[in-house]
Amino acid sequence: MEYEKKFLTFSEQADLLIQRGLQADREILIQHLQSVSYYRISAYVRPFRQKSSPNDPIREDLIPGTTFDDIWSRYVFDRRLRLLVMDAIERIEVDIRTNLTYLHAEKHGPFGYADDTGTLPNVQSEEDRERLLEALKEPLAKSKPHEDFVKHFKTKYGSHHRSLPIWAACEVMTFGHLLTFYRASHRDIQKIVARRYKLSDIVFVSWLVTLNMVRNVCAHHGRLWNRELGVKPMVPNKDHQWRHGVGASAQPLPDNRVFIVLTMLKYCLNLISPDSQWGQGLKGLLNEFPKIPLRSMGFIDQWESHVLWK
Repeated sequence: MEYEKKFLTFSEQADLLIQRGLQADREILIQHLQSVSYYRISAYVRPFRQKSSPNDPIREDLIPGTTFDDIWSRYVFDRRLRLLVMDAIERIEVDIRTNLTYLHAEKHGPFGYADDTGTLPNVQSEEDRERLLEALKEPLAKSKPHEDFVKHFKTKYGSHHRSLPIWAACEVMTFGHLLTFYRASHRDIQKIVARRYKLSDIVFVSWLVTLNMVRNVCAHHGRLWNRELGVKPMVPNKDHQWRHGVGASAQPLPDNRVFIVLTMLKYCLNLISPDSQWGQGLKGLLNEFPKIPLRSMGFIDQWESHVLWK
């Protein structure tokens, strides 16, 4: 099928939304479209489109009474949710880096990762190994390193070493590199890091995969609030903390919406930063935006009474 949609000016975009039933001040709407693209805004418009029955295709017309404030509040909520999620992921990422590189250096020395391929026995392919090592060595290989600690190392030790010590190299890892490094490391190292979070290494690596995906969504300003997860984490249902209620009344957490990610983050912060107020920050955000449909995010009934959220 040929794509036939034509270019629209900001004014035409505003007129189209108003024509479809959006209640808005036209000039204010144009101003917002000039700073946030129509295409990006349309993701928050979509839930307000009319649908007469479950089997009918979604029409372009909006539900009567839909205001631009309704749509914009969801956009603002989503932006603040991403910032909150990124804050938690940063703390967890730094904690994992610290412990993973500590254990790796303890077992293999500061340069073992670069000198001996046996230090990364579980790498999934040689291509993955090469990409990881290239990424870790890249800062030192640059003619003008950006980080001061890399400049210092290159000036003082560059004539003898072509790689940074692992505790310095880890500081230039992306989350994706960290995931690859964890997967490639010895199983005993993987298990020790996972045990810090009271998880099996199999469950833990599934969490890292999901968090890597979520981090990328947040970093690229993607829609998060009602997203269906393309990569589902494993839910440790054998752990009583991960069930809501007792016995037959237990309600498992859905694994395909953002609530499971928020719960994972809260669980991890409970362990590595017990005094963190991150959970209160999330509750405060939800209270500030009471019209946000929590079902779209996968929240369970009485979620605040769940042991992980108390």
